[in-house]
Amino acid sequence: MIKLKTPIVIAIDGHSSCGKSSFAKNIACELNYLYIDSGAMYRAFTLFAMHRGFLMNGIANDSELEKNIHNINIDFKKTCNSAYETYLNGENVENAIRTMPVSENVSEISKIKSVRSRLVALQQKMGERKEIVMDGRDIGTVVFPNAELKLFMTANLEVRAQRRYNELMEKGTSVLLSEVRDNLAQRDFIDENRLESPLKMADDAIILDNSNLTPLQQMEWFKKLVEKFE
Repeated sequence: MIKLKTPIVIAIDGHSSCGKSSFAKNIACELNYLYIDSGAMYRAFTLFAMHRGFLMNGIANDSELEKNIHNINIDFKKTCNSAYETYLNGENVENAIRTMPVSENVSEISKIKSVRSRLVALQQKMGERKEIVMDGRDIGTVVFPNAELKLFMTANLEVRAQRRYNELMEKGTSVLLSEVRDNLAQRDFIDENRLESPLKMADDAIILDNSNLTPLQQMEWFKKLVEKFE
């Protein structure tokens, strides 16, 4: 375990399915920091909208979402085996938010200004204590522009599609690789071109292309990088 001299905030941004969450969790474990999955928060909000009928046929009812924006509470809990699970209004939704229907609609919800404002406020509140690792799309540019360490992760689209496909198959979800690839390409386009907090690399972020790196190699890269904070 690495012990840093001063508590810091680590912001990790990047494309879908490039391993941000796994990498962030490993970093949090190594530093004994709190891990916060901002993407899971948007997925939970998407699930909330779908269940309440505020998202129909891929179109969000912005006015109804705004009326109910404070009727949502999102928490993260660590399990006995050190995994992190997402809770929506007290209910464990970790598996539900990882399904394809949520994946297909999360970008629609993520681009709504009132939703982003609400979740950014929650995220910034979580970060007040420092000692956190948070991953997402706008963490280093919007949520924590003053984070002491910013990383931007990416990987080849085909590699990302295969990783996501394997993950879904392991969970028993039947899906075509081509569907996963098309979904990721569409999400990339929406994330990079939306008006509200588009996905982009912060000027002071350090890029990590992990197309050909194992999780172990990524952690070795990180340990060398964080030496200046020890």
